[in-house]
Amino acid sequence: MIRTEALDRLPVRTAVPALRRALDDRGVAVLCAPPGTGKTTLVPLVLAGLTGQGPVRRVVVAEPRRIAARAAARRMAWLLGERPGERVGFTVRGERVVGPDTVVEVVTTGVLLQRLQRDQELAGVDAVIIDECHERHLDADTVAAFLLDVREAIRPDLRLVAASATTDAEGWARLLGDAPVVEAQGVSHPVEVLWAPPARPVKPPHGMRVDPALLTHVAATVRRALGEREGDVLCFLPGVGEIGRVAGQLAGVDAEVLQVHGRAPAAVQDAVLAGSSGGRRVVLATSVAESSLTVPGVRVVVDSGLAREPRTDHARGLSALTTVRASRAAGRQRAGRAGREAPGAVYRCWDQAEDGRLARFPSPEIKVADLAAFALQAACWGDPDASSLALLDPPPAGAMGAAREVLEAIGAVDDGGRVTGRGARMSRLGLHPRLARALLDGAREAGARRAAEVVALLSEEPPREYGDDLAAALRTARRGQDGYAARWKQEVRRLSGQVEGAGSGGARSDDAVVGLVAALAFPERVARARGDGAFLMASGTGAELRDSSRLRSAPWLAVTVADRPSHAASARVRLAAVIDESTALLAAGHLRVRGEEVRWVGGEVVARAVDRLGAVELAVRPLKQPDPELVRGALVEGLRREGLGLLRWTRDSEQLRLRLAFLHRVLGPPWPDVSDGALLAETGAWLEPELSRARLRADLGRIDAGQALRRLLPWATGEAVRLDELAPERIEVPSGSRIRVEYGGEQPVLAVKLQELFGLAETPRVAGVPVLVHLLSPAGRPAAVTADLASFWREGYKAVRAELRGRYPKHPWPEDPATVPATRFTSAGLRRS
Repeated sequence: MIRTEALDRLPVRTAVPALRRALDDRGVAVLCAPPGTGKTTLVPLVLAGLTGQGPVRRVVVAEPRRIAARAAARRMAWLLGERPGERVGFTVRGERVVGPDTVVEVVTTGVLLQRLQRDQELAGVDAVIIDECHERHLDADTVAAFLLDVREAIRPDLRLVAASATTDAEGWARLLGDAPVVEAQGVSHPVEVLWAPPARPVKPPHGMRVDPALLTHVAATVRRALGEREGDVLCFLPGVGEIGRVAGQLAGVDAEVLQVHGRAPAAVQDAVLAGSSGGRRVVLATSVAESSLTVPGVRVVVDSGLAREPRTDHARGLSALTTVRASRAAGRQRAGRAGREAPGAVYRCWDQAEDGRLARFPSPEIKVADLAAFALQAACWGDPDASSLALLDPPPAGAMGAAREVLEAIGAVDDGGRVTGRGARMSRLGLHPRLARALLDGAREAGARRAAEVVALLSEEPPREYGDDLAAALRTARRGQDGYAARWKQEVRRLSGQVEGAGSGGARSDDAVVGLVAALAFPERVARARGDGAFLMASGTGAELRDSSRLRSAPWLAVTVADRPSHAASARVRLAAVIDESTALLAAGHLRVRGEEVRWVGGEVVARAVDRLGAVELAVRPLKQPDPELVRGALVEGLRREGLGLLRWTRDSEQLRLRLAFLHRVLGPPWPDVSDGALLAETGAWLEPELSRARLRADLGRIDAGQALRRLLPWATGEAVRLDELAPERIEVPSGSRIRVEYGGEQPVLAVKLQELFGLAETPRVAGVPVLVHLLSPAGRPAAVTADLASFWREGYKAVRAELRGRYPKHPWPEDPATVPATRFTSAGLRRS
């Protein structure tokens, strides 16, 4: 029997007529409704005609998470007075609960992607609702793009609703072709915000690490909330590990402590969503409880302020979830959970001053995640570079390039990016392309069952208590009775069925199979030992094991999970398998390169014949007669790294470079640019033929830099002969001395004894630029500086004369220097001359 009273209480009911009109008129709509208004449960039932209004239509609801898909289906079935699998069912990876009468089917976005690849028409489906689209999960963005293609090309009758828990709907409306935005008002109660930062500073999160001091503070805040407030407490934490640690610190509280996350058993999820049976509850949850699920009875929220988002370090070949500060939008969503049924409170475990510095919204997954799976989906869809897909954010070119390289390496796409038959099969396995490759090739080498066991371990990382040895984790999962082991066994059955009939692989031990499959999944992470628990991966990234790891003595590893702390040069290995060199070569053979390497290493040219696996050197021998071009390239690299000082520079050659730099700055071409960058870019124009004859560092030191620089003079235009005229090395002054001009500063500098300039009224010029005259005392010390001699004789000379003539009485200090001959000598010397 339909629970009419419960349906009538859902606030979204008031928006249903506008939503119907929008879909009748345009076929697309954006529905904005706060959590708990019924957008996930009532709207699908209404659009399917199951509430007594309109014809019966088949509706597919796409949820971002398995836990949300199951919960939504169960809730809708309850509203109809039925069990899941009757008129409302659900399909998630490894579990399908539908029947012949199912009209509303709730699926994960991943399942819907697979279905679209098999059947672009979605035959029999009348409407699709993409729920929680504001979370910007990559699968949801991809599903939306594919569905818009389907509507435009073959199913203009297919109705499409983008449902969001926030009012940030403008982007989705534009994406859907200026779709109408229908808003539903939620019933919200006031929520008091209490700022509860730790008493002492805590370390910021990095990778998967969260400062234990923060978790202790969160647990203490939960205890405080239980003492100060009524009702159940919902505490947000970034991941399963943190939930477990906080749960351990809450032992003995006068409340039932429950854990909600994607890995939680279905029975626990059902218990949380069913509400309290009498006593108080503390629900420790990941961000899955922000908007996808309704947890009844909650009056208090404790927010750690952290979340997990995918990140990819393309340079190091590392991708994983990482801990980040939750956005302000997430903070609002979380706080709202406290005011769903009555006034409530939120304890925020950070300082109020920090709040304004948080990101407004979560990072769209397409901007930060590994895009290999997305790129394979796009290739299977017929748009390898995703340029024609309607996406809110285009995929970053660098990330798509890295994804294309991965797909080419595993044979999923050809060199033009088009999907291969092998790639199409990979896309149907419901796995990341790396794991799909490991399953297919591993099954051929080791048998379907054992390959599936390892891939199932890699598709959902084992709990930390299983350790960092993948082979040991496999044995633990086989005999385990925990929730992870149960899910693992279910996934093994699913994957084994996908590759039945593959080889047996009976000759290999379990440990060898684990290593092989892990290496097939992550070939660029095969790593050779460097000693003392340190390894070098084929990608070039260093990796280190914990001091307590039993893997430290392994000669080779296949690293499957690693992250790199911000302060560390090497990645930290969290999960790996022991392999040997033959396994590394089998899995990563496409990375093997043999050839000559001539490089600048340690300040000298090193020439070697190298056999390497990516960055890992397998064999090396010295080269006696290396390729001259490679030698030249190494020498140029040496000049770039250590500078042009490797050449032989005399004072004259350094002065020539300064003169040329001055003329280039003042007059421009054809006078050459002689900066380091310009000279290194044009080595062929000035360092040949000496550079090509050189073989070692010492040979560079024999190249006369001044002679080489003269090759850059503008000989072709005839301007070269004017070098001494435009930028003379020396200037003759009235005393007859030829004084060197220094060209190192903004202006040329002429440092000369004051008495040698008597009678010189105007400042000398070089290439039209007045020199900066440093007037020296008879002892050669600075007495004055001027770029205007005429002004100095009029205004400055008297003061200098008054100060110095008593100190240097033997030298001439006339009142009018224009009337006395310039001299290098004393007054007596001047009389004798």
